Amino acid sequence: MDCIFCKIISGEIKSKFLKETNHSVSFLDAFPLTEGHVLVIPKKHHEKIQDMSNEENSDLFSLVHSMVANVDRITGSTLIAIHNGKDAGQEIPHVHVHLVPRSKNDSAGPIHSMFDSTKTLSESETNELFDKLKIQ
Repeated sequence: MDCIFCKIISGEIKSKFLKETNHSVSFLDAFPLTEGHVLVIPKKHHEKIQDMSNEENSDLFSLVHSMVANVDRITGSTLIAIHNGKDAGQEIPHVHVHLVPRSKNDSAGPIHSMFDSTKTLSESETNELFDKLKIQ
């Protein structure tokens, strides 16, 4: 497999590992957006979160929870971001959670600044989406 994250996990590519658990690992991003940008990834290759087992998912987000407290010490605020699939902006098709220290002067904005505009939905469109997304 030609996955950069799988190569990091196998040791083929060196990385600055911060913490390792049974199913996940965290390390410094090699191309940080800000100082202290951390990635948290599952050890097993999965393209999307929903492809992971409940155990792997729980382990991954437990490590995110542990790491975000450390990352937050850098600036006091941390962006937690996941691009779940290519069309969502995922550049490497291996689940990864970005922990990016944020400050008011970092030139990035809120999530709504990523999009040209907000979507206005009718009541019937909202109800249809609600029915599709509601967990039974």
